[in-house]
Amino acid sequence: MKMKIAVLSGDGIGPEVTKESVKVLQSIADAFGHDFQFKEALVGAIAIDQTGNPLPEETLVLCKNSDAVLFGAIGDPKYDNNPDAKVRPEQGLLKLRKELGLFANIRPITAYDSLLEKSPLKKEIIQGTDMVIYRELTGGIYFGEKQLNEEGTVASDLCEYAQYEIERIAHLAFKAAQQRRKKVTLVDKANVLETSRLWRRVVTSLAKEYPDVTLDFLFVDNAAMQMILNPSQFDVILTENMFGDIISDEGSVIGGSIGLLASASVGKGTALFEPIHGSYPQATGKNIANPVASILSAAMLLEQFSLHEEARLIYKAVETMLNENIGTIDLNKDNPSSTSEIGDVIVKLIDSQDVTIGGSHFENIKLGKSVYI
Repeated sequence: MKMKIAVLSGDGIGPEVTKESVKVLQSIADAFGHDFQFKEALVGAIAIDQTGNPLPEETLVLCKNSDAVLFGAIGDPKYDNNPDAKVRPEQGLLKLRKELGLFANIRPITAYDSLLEKSPLKKEIIQGTDMVIYRELTGGIYFGEKQLNEEGTVASDLCEYAQYEIERIAHLAFKAAQQRRKKVTLVDKANVLETSRLWRRVVTSLAKEYPDVTLDFLFVDNAAMQMILNPSQFDVILTENMFGDIISDEGSVIGGSIGLLASASVGKGTALFEPIHGSYPQATGKNIANPVASILSAAMLLEQFSLHEEARLIYKAVETMLNENIGTIDLNKDNPSSTSEIGDVIVKLIDSQDVTIGGSHFENIKLGKSVYI
């Protein structure tokens, strides 16, 4: 397969972790005879610094003309800590999602058996957790009309949803549930918000088209509590933009590190794949950031194009590496590997595969700081 991939590394640790996912994708391309063409472009704070625009037109054109976008991270303290900044890095990502029609953000959350002790939650609580969050991405309060009075003392943000916006992501969530454990949980605040009541009416009606899937409901405050008390009860969570943003970040603590969580943003055209973590400016340039989330995002990219065997190799390589207690400092404080070393381990594990017959030689690999075949 020939594929054009736009690489938007962004700010902070974005370039470091994205470099490793590109390395892994190139390894997959070499192993399977694919032609992945990577082209980099500016986005976020670095784009503001160089062009004055968090999403330059050149970057947007590249993304629209690519088959997929591999995204790093955006954000910089000089903007984060300045409430008066008129132009912000996050505006670039929001505009990109809107321009590409990326209405659904998909975030898997898994508790790896080998990392159960790394989580701040008790092992018996998180064991067996395997959920995916479908977050609506282009509507709601983030995109609603914003107002501030002349004195700067009263502000408002409009939260607005249309029926079609709810239906299109709900269909994706129900179809995903059909391939999983056949359960969808709608997270809303229907006891207070009119938009949530619309969500509940629309999703309840649409559920009739999926009789094999069970639909239940949780208010967002209760859902936040249940994510900590009993996360394994969830299969597919469906929710609006802001609730999904909060719930998915909360879910990141289940696996022991936010550096493990990948995501895909899909919609009408070019899809975008990114780790859910931020730019982590304190770690920039230190080669200590965890690239696994970015690498798993690359696996989700492959799945989007039905390259399931290729994606499976990445998932298996990551799991094998974690089982051998190889990780960056967030996962292995006593003997940490660097960002680039993690990428090298994944590549060598992938290269060990007999891809011509679909065989696996993981059991013949000795893992330590490096990989020996």
